[in-house]
Amino acid sequence: MKVLLTDRGWEDYENERKLLGEYGYELVTADATDEDSLAELAKDVQAIGTCWAQVTRKVIESAPDCKTVVRYGIGLDNIDVARATELGMVVTNVPDYCVIEVAEHTLGFILACNRRIVQLNSMMEAGKFERMLKPPIVRLSGQTLGLIGFGRIAQEVFTRAVGLGLKVIAHTPSGNNHGLDCEMVSLEELLKRSDYVSLHSPLTPETNHLIGSEELKKMKPTSFLLNTSRGGLVDTAALEQAIQEQEIAGAALDVFEQEPPDLSDPFWKEERLIVTPHAAFISEESLEDLRLRATRQIIQVLQGEKPDNVVNPDVYKK
Repeated sequence: MKVLLTDRGWEDYENERKLLGEYGYELVTADATDEDSLAELAKDVQAIGTCWAQVTRKVIESAPDCKTVVRYGIGLDNIDVARATELGMVVTNVPDYCVIEVAEHTLGFILACNRRIVQLNSMMEAGKFERMLKPPIVRLSGQTLGLIGFGRIAQEVFTRAVGLGLKVIAHTPSGNNHGLDCEMVSLEELLKRSDYVSLHSPLTPETNHLIGSEELKKMKPTSFLLNTSRGGLVDTAALEQAIQEQEIAGAALDVFEQEPPDLSDPFWKEERLIVTPHAAFISEESLEDLRLRATRQIIQVLQGEKPDNVVNPDVYKK
């Protein structure tokens, strides 16, 4: 049996090759991740594993023998889950592998924005030994953090942020605070009250450009937007305009509408912007956990077992 792994966020495929090889499965890897290339490679495989590459309807329909599509990650916006389900393919992910890492990255963004660490460092590198900035630096304790989305990662951020003295509010369509002492509010109220607005929602057709020009105008001029979730949640053009017109104080982004973004664009060098290369999920521990658990789910399906994290349970009703 053959297993196609479309792409990776780590150095090599040796761990995956070794684990699959123990069960006699052959690993196939992709040199290109465009739709046509992946469709060609998928023709005779029994499983597809993907990190960020798009496993589209065409790719899925090109794999008549495929039993499972496994996301090496959490979000599912790069997989046509509906079509996979129609064709009887089990779709899985690893929903909790990097919760601590992304929560810590979010807190790092908050601290960097609050203390203007990147901006002050840039000034020092430019030979400017200055301390007074506009808007002025204020004490973090007592400020308000607004979490849009309140899943595993946001709940982890909540716990850590409270420890730093932040007042935390959150918004979800359901209003469920999962038993935590977090005030749940409307999106409009969250935008108006928060000093830091942090995004933790999945990317769906309904949440695409969740934060656009209208939402940014509702934020405080001293507030910061943080995104460690999905780039498509934010209208990049609207964000650029909001920062240039000083509608908000700045932003910190780990994810982008286009990845990688066009780094020749002057906007990405804006001093009120902190950017990292979709790295919030990374640690030695999280990558080891992800690679083992995702690959194990491929093996479970091919061995006729039910995998650990089925995201389309209706497939078993067919």
